[in-house]
Amino acid sequence: MSDQPLSTPRRAGRDAAHGHSQFELLRERRFAPFFWTQFLGAMNDNVFKIGFTSLVTYQASRFSGVDPKTAAFLISAIFILPFVLLSATSGQIADKYDKAMLTRFVKTFEIVVMLIGGSGFVLHSAPLLYACTFLMGVHSTLFGPVKYAYLPQHLAKEELVGGNGLVEMGTFVAILIGTILGGAAAGFVEHGAIVLAVACVCIALIGRGASAFVPPSTPSQPDLAINWNPFTETWRNLKLARENRTVFLSLLGISWLWFVGATFLASFFNFAKDVLSANPDVVTVLLATFSIGIGLGSILCERLSKRRIEVGLVPLGSIGMSVFAIDLFFASHRLPVEAHLLAVGEFLARPAHWRVLADLFLLAMFGGFYSVPLYALIQSRSQPSHRARIIAANNILNSLFMIVSSLMAMALTAAGVGIPGLFLTTALLNIVVAVYIYSLVPEFLLRFIAWILVHTVYRIRLVHAERIPEEGAAVLVCNHVSFVDAIVVMAESPRPLRFVMDHRIFRTPFVGWLFRHAKAIPIAPAHEDAALLKQAYDRCADALRDGEIVCIFPEGKITRTGDMNPFRHGVTEILQRTPVPVVPAALRGLWGSVFSRHTDARFPRPLRRGVTSRLTLAVGEPLAPADVTPERLQAIVQELRGARK
Repeated sequence: MSDQPLSTPRRAGRDAAHGHSQFELLRERRFAPFFWTQFLGAMNDNVFKIGFTSLVTYQASRFSGVDPKTAAFLISAIFILPFVLLSATSGQIADKYDKAMLTRFVKTFEIVVMLIGGSGFVLHSAPLLYACTFLMGVHSTLFGPVKYAYLPQHLAKEELVGGNGLVEMGTFVAILIGTILGGAAAGFVEHGAIVLAVACVCIALIGRGASAFVPPSTPSQPDLAINWNPFTETWRNLKLARENRTVFLSLLGISWLWFVGATFLASFFNFAKDVLSANPDVVTVLLATFSIGIGLGSILCERLSKRRIEVGLVPLGSIGMSVFAIDLFFASHRLPVEAHLLAVGEFLARPAHWRVLADLFLLAMFGGFYSVPLYALIQSRSQPSHRARIIAANNILNSLFMIVSSLMAMALTAAGVGIPGLFLTTALLNIVVAVYIYSLVPEFLLRFIAWILVHTVYRIRLVHAERIPEEGAAVLVCNHVSFVDAIVVMAESPRPLRFVMDHRIFRTPFVGWLFRHAKAIPIAPAHEDAALLKQAYDRCADALRDGEIVCIFPEGKITRTGDMNPFRHGVTEILQRTPVPVVPAALRGLWGSVFSRHTDARFPRPLRRGVTSRLTLAVGEPLAPADVTPERLQAIVQELRGARK
């Protein structure tokens, strides 16, 4: 594929996204070579790191001056140090040059690095192996911005969740395979070091071969003047990321996931040896369980989000991570000390260990729910001209969080806190961080409530939902049937909405806080508060000038009979100030539910998809502002709603 027809695969992808599985991407040149290149790189990272960690944990006598209790955390810290030092520079390089060319350069560099690492294995030289660990960190630092900036350039927006899911799944499957290979190779007492050396160099060579087929990518900003000072550029990248508050807080959210993940992954060797009384083969079982869990969670994201960027999955992920990390503490606390290190068969024969594996699997699966939407959100809402530098800022933050994770783990270990205590500390910190982030970005929490509502209580059928514009300003109008109309419409919108809502809603403590932080606009009739009415119209005008969608319920109140109330003139007042297209929409099926004012209201049973749980959101053709009158809008919405209320 050349630079010129880049829009063609995006159109093809747009069509395919509606009718094909995300796995179809693995058959296309715009994705497959890139996928296998990053897959082999992640696998090689882990063959090397797991092999090195296993050798210094179980064969410490061969490596002088190495403390086996802290070696895993030190290896992790050395690996991520280049992310702090060089991410800003690598982000500029990825924006300035063709990403295919950079991919091939990085894979050639990997071969050189693995020759150094192979020498370290053969000579049992800890300094050489630590140097190789640092250089592999440099390799990953250079490839990181290329990796995540490549996807939105070659995939349509509706393919981003599926594409990111595949990359996340592939990364953790690669970690699994790398773990198995690294652990198995290190298990050869006499020749393990030589096997590791050969394996690392061979995988690097295969990865370089795969990179030759990665298609060209037009540089995002070819005239960019690179600032080679990593300190000033790091600060500049972080300032660039802070320009979009939601993107920056999403970066912090992903970085926190890496804090949690690094803590668990780096603990597995000591967890297996000191807590589970198990041999190195059981470490492979733990990592396999963790990898399969996060891979499955990543793949499920596309189905759960209906191929959209669904940030409502992020709170679901963080809740699950905390619940199962806490249970892992109780599952592994005070396990009996065995007389010898258990082999895999002996480990699996003890029922208590299955709870440990279940907690690890579910913790990782919810981690997949957490990470994929955040990556897709960052890619979709970052400016293409500096998207790679935003990813570089993400890598900087990731690395800082991972270094803090390693330091925390080393400090707690030195203070006598065991691995189960470390897991519990991380789980409790995860709750604190989640509450903090969702208080700053209520969009995540609102989308989570909406997602829960429409996936456990209701089944929604969409009619022409694609008519809600993905870009540009518009006014969305809808009939008002129940207290959850805004949540249902929000759940099915491809982008955030600015709701115009009755000012009395904002007096309710939790709901008012939620919608206030979601930038909902309070409104009141002129006879109640003329100043608030004027302020509402001013805020609508500001939102539309900023290219947002304003959603209004022109009836002004929830129906008490099921029939639509007369539409008021609020829409035309808004359009007089800012003429934009108007998108009519209608909800069917909420009348009679417990959320409506029906006298015989009923609550649909969660997960029971009967007649009372079926909703429809029908969207009409956008209208030009000059063609809008309250009467015409009401007639169109009435027709969209039909006979069903």
